[in-house]
Amino acid sequence: MAVSGVSTTSTSYTPTVSATESTSDASAATLNYENFLKLLVAQMKNQDPTEPMDASEQIAQLATFSQVEQTIKTNKNLESLLQRTSLSEADAVIGKTVTSADGKTTGVVKEVKLYSDGIIAVLDTGKELVIGPGVKVK
Repeated sequence: MAVSGVSTTSTSYTPTVSATESTSDASAATLNYENFLKLLVAQMKNQDPTEPMDASEQIAQLATFSQVEQTIKTNKNLESLLQRTSLSEADAVIGKTVTSADGKTTGVVKEVKLYSDGIIAVLDTGKELVIGPGVKVK
């Protein structure tokens, strides 16, 4: 799991993705879904009685927004799964010797910092190392 936008020997790290971004995205999509339903009801109330809305078009619109809602639920489940996987990965490196991809930073992991987009290992030397591609764990 890579932490985007951070070098592998970073000493200070700022997460690029906040833990609340996904929740706020889901809230915004829910708001849009609710707005869609309000618009649909308004459209049905104000439609021309001599030319009512095509039923197949209405069903297609509802199906599209139903898919969006299901995608939001799937994303929440995937996010939960990734958090559990990250916890397992973090636990697995504590006490192990890690070496950066370039071989310049090495040490025993005494603690880990877990962010929504990656893991930072705090070494016994005081340095921090992003656990990502190319990092060797012994």
